[in-house]
Amino acid sequence: MKRVVLVNGVPASGKSAIARALATETGWPLLTLDTVKEALFAHLGLGDRDYNRKLGRASYQAIFAAFGDFPPGATAIVDAWFGFQPREVLEGHLARAGVTQVVEVWAQARPETIGARYAARVGTRSAGHLGLEYVPELIELARRAQPLGGFPRIDVDCEQAVESRELAWRVSQSFARTRV
Repeated sequence: MKRVVLVNGVPASGKSAIARALATETGWPLLTLDTVKEALFAHLGLGDRDYNRKLGRASYQAIFAAFGDFPPGATAIVDAWFGFQPREVLEGHLARAGVTQVVEVWAQARPETIGARYAARVGTRSAGHLGLEYVPELIELARRAQPLGGFPRIDVDCEQAVESRELAWRVSQSFARTRV
């Protein structure tokens, strides 16, 4: 039995801060899409938007392949926007990794806040990520984005301070209620 916490939300929603706080509080390993993607940018170079998406899909697969090698009983936190791939892709990765329990943490903020956050960090991120031209599209994405559904879910308002101890307790309680 392996467990995973999917920290989900559109880019700049606050999911990475939540994921880091949860990992610090619980001691569970944190696997992030951007960490893998940045390594791929460093070794394979930068490209256009299609190339960026290709590296995103490869990063997504690499995260779950790595988690598949974790020992039975492991719990990990995965930080990614899960809406960029079909649900069947995620389900396949979870099955191959041996995941039997999932809790989704849905990071949410107002679309305008998300757009402002993304714009503010453009200059601090590698050139492999989309630039300011992405902000209007991201705001529209944030307006229609939805959590995955089908898993126990904890909604987090990322415009407020997140209490990591409480969040860790809520995640643990969700796992306890869905024992396999």
